[in-house]
Amino acid sequence: MKKDFYEILGISKSADAAEIKKAYRKSALKYHPDKNPGDKEAEENFKLAAEAYEVLSDPNKKAKYDQYGHQAFDGSGGFGGGHGGMNMDDIFSQFGDIFGGGFGGFGGGGGGPRRAKGSNLRIKVKLTLEEIANGVEKKVKVKRKVQAKGATYKTCTTCNGQGQVMRVTNTILGRMQSASTCPTCGGSGQILDKKPSEADAQGMVVEDETVSIKIPAGVVDGMQLKVSNKGNDAPGNSIPGDLIVAIEELEHEFLKREGENIHFDLYISFPEAVLGVSKDIEAINGKVRIKLEEGIQSGKILRLKGKGIPSINGYGSGDLLVHVNVWTPKTLNKEQKQFFENALNDEHFVPSPEKSEKSFFEKVKDMFS
Repeated sequence: MKKDFYEILGISKSADAAEIKKAYRKSALKYHPDKNPGDKEAEENFKLAAEAYEVLSDPNKKAKYDQYGHQAFDGSGGFGGGHGGMNMDDIFSQFGDIFGGGFGGFGGGGGGPRRAKGSNLRIKVKLTLEEIANGVEKKVKVKRKVQAKGATYKTCTTCNGQGQVMRVTNTILGRMQSASTCPTCGGSGQILDKKPSEADAQGMVVEDETVSIKIPAGVVDGMQLKVSNKGNDAPGNSIPGDLIVAIEELEHEFLKREGENIHFDLYISFPEAVLGVSKDIEAINGKVRIKLEEGIQSGKILRLKGKGIPSINGYGSGDLLVHVNVWTPKTLNKEQKQFFENALNDEHFVPSPEKSEKSFFEKVKDMFS
């Protein structure tokens, strides 16, 4: 049993022409094939909505339907005679003018040709650790395809400006319908009408353009950013593609990045470790002075809160982890060697780690926690 037309559009029998039109537009946009690719149920609902609107929008057909129901159209009326085997092209061509959306077949602003989108461009931007930590604005020169001055276009007659052609194939399962890119216009919906001498076959020329890219703090190597509408143009009334920016992080001479944390290896001499010392160490935005306590051990990790990379999501910053390494001299003069030989039996030089002193594995665990 066929579903009631009023129920399909979600309206009452007292609905006027404006309400019927509004209900059909809402239903067709919901189930449009462009919005539901490959969804057979949505496609069937889309056809049913068009069938209902085809009857209810015509006062004479509506009156017959109100009196006799679906029997009023058995064997006549509808798309291609009778309701149920409707052709998508007929739906688009007959009712496309009531839509203002950007779907294929409905166009933008009253059923005109749809606006194609140009292809994307891709570039790689190299950033220092300082630029990543602080954010930066980069100006890059890109070669974009743009429409040549004086180039004019006309609607493609193969697809009627839709950019797609519908094909119906008879199979043992019935009529199968499929959409494919228009071979004449390549999906743009428009073909070149007037070609300037410097333009290519699509009426395009290549121009250099300097594009400003605002890169936020905290980006990571391999991340991609998008700059809208800075890709290539497409023929006719089109929307430019996008510029895709891939981030490449340059290696720092002294600092190593690990997520939002930064690592720095600090080498100190044996006397400095024994007596304690103040040191200037490398940080992202210049040097930072730290004080090392007397008797500091090799392998000690000092954590400087908030001196790392800002979170790209705005959740604070990482830390700067300073790894203390006591440098052992490889050569000694006679007096120095004698001093350490005398110290071999000195209790002050016998290793005596405190219980509070963390092992190497505990330090590694803390570092990654």
